[in-house]
Amino acid sequence: MTEAPHQKRIEFPQMTVTPDSHAFAIQEIPFSRQGSWFNISSVTAQHARAQDLHLISHQNGMHAVLRFVPLHPSSGSRAETVWRATPTMLTWEADPGRISMVYESADTVRLRGERLDLAITPADQELTSFTGTYLYRDPVDGSYQFTSYETGRRYRVTLLDGTIATAVGLEGLAGADRRLVLSGPQGWEAVIEEIDSARQPYAPRGDFDAAALSHAEAFRDFAGAVAPLPSRQAPAAELAAYVLWSATVRPAGFLRRPAVLMSKHWMDKVWSWDHCFNALALAQGLPDLAWDQFQIPFDHQDETGALPDSVTHSEILFNFVKPPIHGWALRRLRERLPRQPESDELRETYRRLGRWTDFWLRARTAPGLGLPHYQHGNDSGWDNATTFDGRRVLITADLAAFLVLQLAELAELAKDLGDAGAADRHLGTADAVQQALLEELWSDGRFRSRSPHSGDWSTSRSLLDLMPIVLGERLPREVADRLAERIAEHLTRHGLATEHTDSPHYQPDGYWRGPIWAPATVLIEDGLRRAGHTGLADDISRRFRHLCETSGFAENFDALTGEGLRDRAYTWTASSYLLLADEHHRRTSDEPGDPPASADRGRGGAHR
Repeated sequence: MTEAPHQKRIEFPQMTVTPDSHAFAIQEIPFSRQGSWFNISSVTAQHARAQDLHLISHQNGMHAVLRFVPLHPSSGSRAETVWRATPTMLTWEADPGRISMVYESADTVRLRGERLDLAITPADQELTSFTGTYLYRDPVDGSYQFTSYETGRRYRVTLLDGTIATAVGLEGLAGADRRLVLSGPQGWEAVIEEIDSARQPYAPRGDFDAAALSHAEAFRDFAGAVAPLPSRQAPAAELAAYVLWSATVRPAGFLRRPAVLMSKHWMDKVWSWDHCFNALALAQGLPDLAWDQFQIPFDHQDETGALPDSVTHSEILFNFVKPPIHGWALRRLRERLPRQPESDELRETYRRLGRWTDFWLRARTAPGLGLPHYQHGNDSGWDNATTFDGRRVLITADLAAFLVLQLAELAELAKDLGDAGAADRHLGTADAVQQALLEELWSDGRFRSRSPHSGDWSTSRSLLDLMPIVLGERLPREVADRLAERIAEHLTRHGLATEHTDSPHYQPDGYWRGPIWAPATVLIEDGLRRAGHTGLADDISRRFRHLCETSGFAENFDALTGEGLRDRAYTWTASSYLLLADEHHRRTSDEPGDPPASADRGRGGAHR
């Protein structure tokens, strides 16, 4: 990757849970708020970090739009500042000056400066006929507007107090220097709005402090709903809640519902299994938002019943799919919701889940075979796992196990809807798939994979081959016990390595070839617990929770060192932490001094 001169490769600090429990490293977690399609961050592209903070939009993809450079008022030179981010305010600090930013609403931030000026420039000064950012002054209200080709939006800067000390490059083209400098001997204040095409001139809704208070209250309500956990048991719960809150966007583009993106870094999509973990974490405190998360991929189900690989603002991808964990997720979601969905919603969900199941039974099961197949490792969600080293098109045990659970959940839904005949049919199919799984793929104390073309067998040392533990109580005891033994062999001091650490294919930063991942942890922990291996399940939960409290909410983690890897603000990791912490608290809630886990429930309202 070619990096711009002002960018460098990310080297993240390790500690995320800071001594000030409300502060976080903005190099790891972007500053944003629920509903917003933009954030403030130094991470401007995949694995790239700029010297300055930028306004980053996620409409039409991830795009750095505006660059913020603090300046000394006397000389106009760059001021070296320290960034301080909390869930409710971002500041640039340099003795004796300060610039503060808060969100007034999902599309509006307010800025206030004292003894520091601020230059606002396009992230990329080059302007062509199809790329870049154009700057002009609006003759209607006197505001300054940056219009971005990449996002298709405008960024309106309105001065509320102070002066525009510099405004250069207005209506300039090509590589003209474009910049605004906000200044004022008694301080200055301005507002930046992300707008579509036009909007009434900005009218303040209150002062800066009122905006800060409103921002703080919005986050406090969200955190109180999704993370009402004792701080001594879950010290990273508030930060996990912030990761979820700040990555949530309002409906726009292809996303028809409020959506929790996987991140407001470069992983700014909803993938069709990631969303399940976010739904589970939100279920008890914000049931409507949780239900929306579960349904998002189903809004785009194709004619065969397949779910898209991913959905984002302006793109839906169908070239791959994701594993059918949705029956497992729906069972757990219904257990966690404070109230069950209305019958019409349940019936529609039953129809959608049935079509998704039929896709695997028909479009992905070869004639004469009893088990479905993946077409690539990407379909499994474990993209480059060593399970797929020999063959990409493969019948695997995890897929069959997930399908059994999905059929079992369809049976439960059919019962709830009063269709006993359909329930029996679903259970019959589930039993047939499970029998084929055990007869065809279980041999010599392990599950193997096979080619649907040749029938040739393959084995690996990937944790993926042990995922049938998700069947829990449905497994024969000897199978569950052997799986538990082998899962324990993958357990490092920090959690479950996705490739055995003694394997010649193990890689510390090998994506699914070694690092610890949140979804595998949650699925295996649940399966072990239902299979009766509660001690091992407790140990896995404890190690993963401690890992997040030490290394944050990274996309994945080095299995031997615990270092957070890749995207450092990943929502399914935060959700998995909250889910495991909540369940641990419920199991131990009789300890003296702990308030009940439901103490702050209900702020999100009843399920619709």
